[in-house]
Amino acid sequence: MSKKKLEGKILSNKMQKTVVVGVEVIKEHPIYKKKITRTRRFFARDDLDSKVGDIVVMEEARPLGKRVTWRVLENLSSSAKNEEKKEK
Repeated sequence: MSKKKLEGKILSNKMQKTVVVGVEVIKEHPIYKKKITRTRRFFARDDLDSKVGDIVVMEEARPLGKRVTWRVLENLSSSAKNEEKKEK
């Protein structure tokens, strides 16, 4: 069985190796049919030293702490910036 992967934005990086990632999900209200944005917060292990506001891809992992069960795989914000610098 493959591991789940989610994409989200880093909300906090005040812990030593852990970040809080917010994943937005857009749902439709069953009666009023209005689009509603919900944000789920996940605790993830970050060895890439990401900053608040970065967009990251994270993957399920074994329990790494009491609430940490995700691992940051890739920082999309910094990789996009690096690619722009290479093009110039």
